[in-house]
Amino acid sequence: MRTLKNWVLADKHENGIRLTVDDRHTLEVTVLEEALFRVSLKKDGQWRLDRTWSVAPTEDVPFEGRSRDDFSGFTRPAFSLEEGEAITLSTTTLRLIIEQPLTMRWEAKQADGNWRLVAEERPTGAYMLGIRDHRNSHFLLRKPGEKVYGLGEKAGNLERSGRRFEMRNLDAMGYDAKSTDPLYKHLPVTLTATPDAGAFSVFYDNLSSCWFDLGNEFDNYHKPFRAYRALDGDLDYYFAWAPELIDLVKGQTKLTGGTAFMPRWALGYSGSTMAYTDRPNAQQELEGFLSKLSEHDIPCDSFQMSSGYTSIGPKRYVFNWNYEKFPSVETMSEKFSDAGLTLIANIKPALLQDHPRFDEALAAGLFVKDSEEDTYADAVYWDDSGAHLDFTNPDAVNWWKAGVTEQLLKKGIACTWNDNNEYEIWDDEARCHGFGHEIPISVIRPLHSMLMSRASLEAQQAFSPDHRQYLISRAGCPGIQRYVQTWTGDNYTRWDTIRYNIRMGLGLSLSGIYNVGHDVGGFSGPKPEPELFVRWVQNGIFHPRLTIHSWNDDGTANEAWMYPEVLPQIRAALNFRYRLTPYLYTLTWLATVDHEPMIRPTFLDHPRDLRTYEETDDFMLGRDLLVANVVEKGATGRTVYLPENETGWWDFWTGEYYMPGSEITLPVTLDSMPLFVRAGAIIPLSEGANRANAAADVKRTFAVFPVPGAFTADSTQYEDDGDTMRWKDGDCRVMRFKLSGNTDSLTLTTASEGSYKPPYSEATFILPYGEKRVLEVNGEPASNDVSLPL
Repeated sequence: MRTLKNWVLADKHENGIRLTVDDRHTLEVTVLEEALFRVSLKKDGQWRLDRTWSVAPTEDVPFEGRSRDDFSGFTRPAFSLEEGEAITLSTTTLRLIIEQPLTMRWEAKQADGNWRLVAEERPTGAYMLGIRDHRNSHFLLRKPGEKVYGLGEKAGNLERSGRRFEMRNLDAMGYDAKSTDPLYKHLPVTLTATPDAGAFSVFYDNLSSCWFDLGNEFDNYHKPFRAYRALDGDLDYYFAWAPELIDLVKGQTKLTGGTAFMPRWALGYSGSTMAYTDRPNAQQELEGFLSKLSEHDIPCDSFQMSSGYTSIGPKRYVFNWNYEKFPSVETMSEKFSDAGLTLIANIKPALLQDHPRFDEALAAGLFVKDSEEDTYADAVYWDDSGAHLDFTNPDAVNWWKAGVTEQLLKKGIACTWNDNNEYEIWDDEARCHGFGHEIPISVIRPLHSMLMSRASLEAQQAFSPDHRQYLISRAGCPGIQRYVQTWTGDNYTRWDTIRYNIRMGLGLSLSGIYNVGHDVGGFSGPKPEPELFVRWVQNGIFHPRLTIHSWNDDGTANEAWMYPEVLPQIRAALNFRYRLTPYLYTLTWLATVDHEPMIRPTFLDHPRDLRTYEETDDFMLGRDLLVANVVEKGATGRTVYLPENETGWWDFWTGEYYMPGSEITLPVTLDSMPLFVRAGAIIPLSEGANRANAAADVKRTFAVFPVPGAFTADSTQYEDDGDTMRWKDGDCRVMRFKLSGNTDSLTLTTASEGSYKPPYSEATFILPYGEKRVLEVNGEPASNDVSLPL
């Protein structure tokens, strides 16, 4: 590795400048938006990989990738350029100063009109490149008071300072949510809150394995620094600034293509366990699940079939059906459909050497190839070894789509669960087809999980073009959220896992991946004790993905009814999830159209309240609900800090109002699910639905949470048929609420946009128990026992 030092200005053009560095390399700065610059370093003037699959600011990229030299989708505003011993590029918002030796400083214009230093690189070496390889490094200085977030589903605390993290996708079975690293996903983006200059993010558009050192490393020859080091690929990064962190989060999601708008039923409880499909009578076990839902009065919308349905002996073989376990797949699918549940099947991208179709795929050249021999790249996989399909090969993509269609979709299995797709091929020079331009696996390893998911999506879309699709993927990279929902993998059953999975989910959300969840109850290890199981379910209902999943050491399955003594608490939690569905569906729509994160740390909505930056188990669900789950064994009380805002907070359950900035301690029992509502919010609730689809939502309540005294506040609710693409053509309904009040009365007016007609025609409006003012809705008096037309 060599430190880059000397540069000269080689070219200036309408989008930025090019520098020649150390007489051989090209460094380009591109002004993409007022507060978004891109810095690209080309070794010897050439890209290592001339395409990206992550950057998609306005539309999805081609399957074969988007040229790194494509600037479409960005506004590319005018900028000023000052030349001298240093070079300064400025927009109206962001200013970059480049000095000798090669070092950059970033300044941003503040609300007072003054420029302030936001970030600066290490002056004793900011950039390094490999001499005989493609390693690359980038160094920034660390500043007192900075708080660093991002990097996706990392273990431990949400704030990342002082630690070192690795991006190298692994099948981290039974990981410790407090300490294990690396994990499943490759999300190389950090977001930094500065003490006095707003916030900045750095997104490295590189799919090679890399490390982030955020203060773990010290070196006598340098000021305190933070490092990004990659084993391969291009040093190509996007630097963004914003006054608040939430703007960076939304910007990262937009930059990488936005969030898929999935069907409404996907917000319902999804059953799953490896135990059912591993048993000899697997079909009977799955069909029995339907009977038990009815027997125990449990609402449910789908079931995720683990890979045991593909087994031959103890091993798994994708697109193979074990007809001894499943004598009539179509009959089973029909029973689930008749019950209103969608089946989702686990699929894996590698074929073991004794797979019935291995020789067929090998002869067709569908696998990632060995680095030297004219054969496949051998890799350990599921207690054996095998070959991974190469999703940069169009023939492999087509083979995969055919398998999804013939073996799943045509048998009534509507959706795919794309699993075990970390691509642990450690022959770094193993060869990928690259759509006709060969690429070493080390440069694009996480890409395969994204292209696998995209191939599955396209198969589903072709088979059922009029419906929105649901998919899951465990591994991924920036852009995976365009296609799938994800979760934090094979967690271990212990109390700490709930606490740190909350932080993992928030880390994903801050990194642009919103539609997330966790294996409720714990996947690996012992089955959860009753109290732990209840608390896990009570936490799971407040996340976008709600799945009880397990592979317990004793062969048992985590089921909603597994402990009769706590079944009332489990049922109450799941029923409340279904009651919240209209609110959750509005959040999914806002995530799609406005890039709003669904789950979010409390500081994201309260950036001026310094206490919200402290580590906490609390989080926001949308901007209106503060979730304070009980995550400690034997808890009899729960202390909650209610952030400083302009309105205050209501206890959802008791109807008691609290001033902003209050710290309260609530008594809790096993029934407790502490939940607070931002005063001024209106929460739409579904009453009595046992499915999350739109047709089941026939009775609506609006819970109105006013602000004391004189005020005005706005809220939004979104609805559509929950299934088709017609929402894009206006077949939807956006309800706008304007709530106002004084010391004596409250007034609510509603206005609707769009042509969609929901199943309900009237609604009940309710107030907290502690609110005594009279509510008038659209000119009519309302009370807790009166329904009004909408």
